[in-house]
Amino acid sequence: MKNQKDNTQAQISRRQFLATAGTITFAVATGVFTARLFEEEGGVAPSDGSPITAWVRLDKSGRITVFNPAAEMGQGSMTALAAIIAEEMDADWADVHIEFSPIEPDIYGLQWGGKLGGPMITVGSRTVRGYYRGLRHAGAQARYVLLYNAAEKWGVPQPELTTEPSAVIHPASGRRMSYGEIAAFAKAPADIPDIPEAQWKKPEQFRLIGHSLPRFDIPAKVDGSAMYSIDIQVPGMVYAAISRSPVNGAKPELLNERDVRETEGLIDIVRLDHGIGLLAETFEQALKARKNLQIRWSEGAKAQSYDSQEAFERYREMAHDEKAKGDVAASEGDAARALQSAVKIYDLEYRNDFAYHAQMEPLNAVVSVAPDGKSAEAWVGSQAPDTARRAIAETLGIDFSQVKLHPCYLGGGFGRRSMADYVEEAAILSNHIRRPVKLVWTREDDVQYGAFRPIFFHRLRAGFDKEGKLTAWNHIIAGTGGGLLDSGARPQYYTLPNLHIEVRAVDEGVRTKHWRAVAHGPNKFAIEAFIDEIAAGQGADPLEFRRWLMKGHPRELRVLEEAARMANWGSPEREGRARGLAFIERSGAYAAGVAEISLDRDSGQIRVHRVWAALDAGVVVQPDNAIAQMEGGIVMGISSVLLESITFRNGKVQQSNFHDYPILRMADAPESIDISLIPSQEPPAGIGEASLPLMGGAIANAFLKLTGKPLRHMPFTPERVLAALEG
Repeated sequence: MKNQKDNTQAQISRRQFLATAGTITFAVATGVFTARLFEEEGGVAPSDGSPITAWVRLDKSGRITVFNPAAEMGQGSMTALAAIIAEEMDADWADVHIEFSPIEPDIYGLQWGGKLGGPMITVGSRTVRGYYRGLRHAGAQARYVLLYNAAEKWGVPQPELTTEPSAVIHPASGRRMSYGEIAAFAKAPADIPDIPEAQWKKPEQFRLIGHSLPRFDIPAKVDGSAMYSIDIQVPGMVYAAISRSPVNGAKPELLNERDVRETEGLIDIVRLDHGIGLLAETFEQALKARKNLQIRWSEGAKAQSYDSQEAFERYREMAHDEKAKGDVAASEGDAARALQSAVKIYDLEYRNDFAYHAQMEPLNAVVSVAPDGKSAEAWVGSQAPDTARRAIAETLGIDFSQVKLHPCYLGGGFGRRSMADYVEEAAILSNHIRRPVKLVWTREDDVQYGAFRPIFFHRLRAGFDKEGKLTAWNHIIAGTGGGLLDSGARPQYYTLPNLHIEVRAVDEGVRTKHWRAVAHGPNKFAIEAFIDEIAAGQGADPLEFRRWLMKGHPRELRVLEEAARMANWGSPEREGRARGLAFIERSGAYAAGVAEISLDRDSGQIRVHRVWAALDAGVVVQPDNAIAQMEGGIVMGISSVLLESITFRNGKVQQSNFHDYPILRMADAPESIDISLIPSQEPPAGIGEASLPLMGGAIANAFLKLTGKPLRHMPFTPERVLAALEG
């Protein structure tokens, strides 16, 4: 945040920041907290307006504040969730203002089944689909409160009233009262009833849901006023950097503490279980001190001898071991017997490397532990703010209620910011000196001590009978990452008799984590590439083969047909180009995509020129944003498919920054991306991760069509492409 008079670091007071970040929302949860906080700072408490429900506050000007429980990391859910509430309460969108909700999971959290009250976590494309029904009900209850107060004021039966955008109407008398006018006298009824779904709006009445609205967060991001945790400054704040173990599990022994303490601006050195923390007056001074550290790391960590490329041979042995038993992800019929009786068997292997989240904003957090150590305040960009708040409380040994956490915008998450390790570190360091501490991870920190999308080895087998019918499907997944390996492994939209899917995982001692779409990227690549190789072996067109497999799945088939229509599938290819097709399901959404590629046969460089994608995600709350999410997932998918690879040698990550972990550049993005949203009245599905898993299969299948050669190890780097051409 910049001071208009001085471009040096601005000193923002706690009161100023809390006002801009919306901490007045705590008035809903605790009643008097906000006023007391502002009065302590010597200011005047702001007007809170009337809390209509826990989700909505209304003031006399007609401003309607809707509380957003989800992390906003560029995916637009902040706007979408508010639109759902505003729709049912019949609010004029021009009156709506959005603030982050208090970090109170019992009120603002979400259970996996869609019931309100549970973890506050923005992952798995579950936000809109999870909150949809609960927030529609919350909006209907807010409308009820407004009708109740207008009926009391006018002395008329509530059923005689109706609403129009931001106003209550009494048709019999022609009277009209704005929501702002109601705010002047509104009070909550003794009991707000459940509003049955039959009384909610019908889809044909929607003014906001299904219509494109301007995203609330965009103006602040354009003019620089949006607050990320890395922007936060509070009085007395100091900075921290940490030297973390190069091999996960290794312990530090500092050899030159006396010399390091001579560093200008250094405040203190803190020993952590996994590294050495440095506290300094400036971040530059903390980095300078870190550069001078001499650390001896302990031997014997589980990951110490791990080599990720050599490990593929071990995973291969695991996948081919007929006696091995893993975790069964799905099993129907008798796949083993069907394979034994098949007259033709396809038995193929696919691989993918670890992948780094590469979020734009480096990990960081500001934590301020009180002088007595009995409370704390934090400013964090987190996908799981209640987890972060709880992590601080547990780190300090205090109650959850004694931690005030202010959510900030996130400069990207992709699953990495659902962890709280960086927040725990900041809490430890702040507790050490009982002052506000801003901890910042450099890009090198985040790559070297990352938590990565796992490494996979796939063995896929399919059996056909003498009539050319698919009779068996067997998919063995081996790698490290435990429960992160199986998502998307079952293609339930294909009719696959005698199916067996099994995960054989081994703990290598390296850090792994959910990565956008979790295992769908690797698993869907393997499945969709396998489908095309089978189709080629059977002499079938890939589209026709999928049509055959999708018999009995009309909704999914419609998506496949739409993508094929968009790409004009079956028409002559341009010289030197080919198109590849893929289909996936993620978070309840069905997506099909076609990628058109070319190949520089001298360099091995693949170029994706065009992408066509169709999506059925049920009711789409924000169409423009859904298209943007699809486009972003496609570009990120292409990047991961062609470029992104994390490798380990002797337990150490071999990459350090974007020079050796390249991501797709603007000049290499597709020339065009066309998206078709298929209208649907089904409940909303997840969109944010729906397109990324398409790209592995679509690109591999286009390459197979162009060259007659398969690509089976992702990413498809030029070296691997050249090897495939020679193979």
